[in-house]
Amino acid sequence: MMLCGPRRSILPPRALALAACALLAACNPPAPPPTGHGTMPRPRPASLRVPVPESPEAQAMRAYYARIQTDLLAQGLLRTDGGGRDTPYTDRMLAENFIRIALYDEYERADSGFAQRETESRLRRWEAPVKVGLSFGASVPEERRATDRARIASYLARLARITGHPIGLSDSGANFFLHIVAEDERRELGPAISSALPGLSATEVAGITEMPTSTYCLVYALSDDETSVYTRAFAVIRAEHPDLLRLSCLHEELAQGLGLANDSPAARPSIFNDDEEFALLTTQDELLLRMLYDPRLRPGMTVREAQPIVEAIAYELLGGES
Repeated sequence: MMLCGPRRSILPPRALALAACALLAACNPPAPPPTGHGTMPRPRPASLRVPVPESPEAQAMRAYYARIQTDLLAQGLLRTDGGGRDTPYTDRMLAENFIRIALYDEYERADSGFAQRETESRLRRWEAPVKVGLSFGASVPEERRATDRARIASYLARLARITGHPIGLSDSGANFFLHIVAEDERRELGPAISSALPGLSATEVAGITEMPTSTYCLVYALSDDETSVYTRAFAVIRAEHPDLLRLSCLHEELAQGLGLANDSPAARPSIFNDDEEFALLTTQDELLLRMLYDPRLRPGMTVREAQPIVEAIAYELLGGES
């Protein structure tokens, strides 16, 4: 599930929001594979790149997450239909879900890292164009890279249409860093993390490089303390994931990194939920994103300031079906 952190100062005037996706099966998941520190081969230019085999640890992780996906699908979870007659929602429900997901944080930042403690926050979103820099671990084969890149580009274009905000892949000037890496490759990301998100403590960097098996993917987003505007983000997707889990992580982390930082058990159909029912962005999630980037809302708004505007927008979107 998405682990959402608060806006607490790292280096003034910046703040950090954390969202991590840890998809857990409703039944007991298979035992995780043994872990151990591996080494990541040094990346080569594309023209000189030769296939780099997965480490034994990454192979074990790949088998583990394949079993997780199979178990979730067997339970009727990881739906890809976006919702239907069995998942109705009204304007009132939409407004309540938006407030809970966009204006509350699930995790609070502490000296030892992030602690689960839901707190009221402020509305956060991007003002500058979101430029996604995509990087792959050396073990990710070229065919897989091409598929991922095409899917990510298509999804970012969809997010841009929904929000009306510039969002897309970029080969230069990236401010949203997306890494698709295997287990051993992720442990070597420390310098890249510190460069992208300056001010993170060693404990917080380790929260990414040493993330537990139960965490499937994550995104850290950095905002300005005074304006609540996002300026940088860093997301990690496990390269070992099978196809649907991989796509589910991409959908959730990229959308959550735009400003929907919390989860709500009441949100259905939604990927911002703890039940794994839906794998991909739903009809309600699209409305939540439209609301987040509606010009009537502003970064820094409190729940009290945003509530009447949110209710009016939700009424307009759904025709007052309360």
